[in-house]
Amino acid sequence: MSRWNTQDNHPLIENSNDYFLEKKYISIHSGDRDIIKFPLASEFEIELPQDYLNVQSVQLTTWSFPSNYYTFSKLQNNISLIFSFAPVKPIGKEDPYYLDVYNAININTKFTIEIEEGFYNPLQLSIELTRKMNDQVSIFLFNYFQENSLSGYQAYNDFVVVFNAVSQKMWFGNKSSFFILHNEDVSFHLQTKCITNNSYQNVLPEYDNWGLPFNLGFTRKQVDATLAEERLRFYYDDVFPGDNGYWIQPNPHLSDARVYFIEPPLKINIMGPGYFYMELAGYNYLDETSPYTLNHFTSSTNITTGIVNSAFAKIGIPTCPLSQWFDNEHQPIKYFDPPAERIRRFKFKFRYHNGFLVDFASFEFSFTIQLILLRPQIKKKYNLLAV
Repeated sequence: MSRWNTQDNHPLIENSNDYFLEKKYISIHSGDRDIIKFPLASEFEIELPQDYLNVQSVQLTTWSFPSNYYTFSKLQNNISLIFSFAPVKPIGKEDPYYLDVYNAININTKFTIEIEEGFYNPLQLSIELTRKMNDQVSIFLFNYFQENSLSGYQAYNDFVVVFNAVSQKMWFGNKSSFFILHNEDVSFHLQTKCITNNSYQNVLPEYDNWGLPFNLGFTRKQVDATLAEERLRFYYDDVFPGDNGYWIQPNPHLSDARVYFIEPPLKINIMGPGYFYMELAGYNYLDETSPYTLNHFTSSTNITTGIVNSAFAKIGIPTCPLSQWFDNEHQPIKYFDPPAERIRRFKFKFRYHNGFLVDFASFEFSFTIQLILLRPQIKKKYNLLAV
C-alpha cells in the first residue's frame, strides 16, 4: 500500500518521531515589569518575547539578587520587646525622688519598646536596646510626675544591655530594680501580620523567628531577673573603655542599690532568613514541608500538612544585607509530558517559607529561565554515490 495520498498535490510527510532538543534561555529583569500594575517586585507578571512551542522542561539556571532585606521589621513582627518591674524592697529612702520612682515603676505596668527597623551588628543592637528601654521608662516617669504634680523629674538610666562577644549572648542588666522580660506575651503569637497600612496576610505559625526575643536568644517563657551576688564582669576585654570588664555598677545615688541581670539561654541571631522561594504560576514543581502544629488533627492522623508543588525554585541567601550575590546552583526542573503546547507569559512570586513576600525595595534583580523545546524533524534519506 502506498504511503502517499495520491489524490492530493501535497503528499503527507511521514513523521519520523525524531526531535531536536533546543535549549532556549530567557533573561528576565524585574525592572521590565509593568510598574503601575505591579509596584512590588516580589510579585509580578511579564510578557515573553515570543511564543515558545513544544516546551519539554522549564528550569531556573542563573540569577542575581540584592541582599538588602531588613532582619528586623514590623513585617517580620520582630522589633518589639516587653518588660516590666516587680515589687521589691524600697531602696534609697533617704532621697524622696527615688521613692517616687519606686512607687511609679512598681504598679505592674508593662513597657513595650520597638527598635528601629533595619539590620544591626551586635554592638549596635545592644546600644539600641539600652537606649530604648531607658527612654520608655523615662517617658512613663515624666507623665507620672506630671499627673501627680511631683517635682524633680530625671531621665531613667538604670538599664544596661551589652553583648558578650565570646559567648555571643546579649546580657540585660538593671542598676537598681528587679525586672521581667515577658517573652510569653500573646503579641508574639500573631498569625496575621500587617503588610501595608490596609493589607494583612495570613502566615504560617512559627517556632523559629517568632519575635525579637527569639533573635535575642530567648524562648517563649517569662524570664525573671537574677540578683547579682557579686560584681558582674566579662574577663575577655573591656565592655566600655576603661571598665576592666565590669559592665554594670549599682546606681551610685542609692545607698543600698543592687544589680539585677538576665542572661539568655541561647546565642543571638541577627542573620535573617537563609532562603526564599520563587513561585512560577502553573509551573511549580517543588514540594515544601509545613511547620508542625500541635492540635487534634496532627495528633490523630498521619496525613502531612506539607504543600505539593508549592514553589518553582528555592534560592539560598549566602550573604548579609547591603550586598549583591550571583549564583547558578542546581535547581529542580519542571518537565511536561506531553510537551507544553505554548508558553507566552510568566507570573512570579518571591516569598519566604512563612509566607512573607520578599521586600526588594527599589533594587532591581535579574534571572535566567531555561526552556528545552522539542523541534520535530522531517525524515530524511540520503543516497551517497561515489564519484
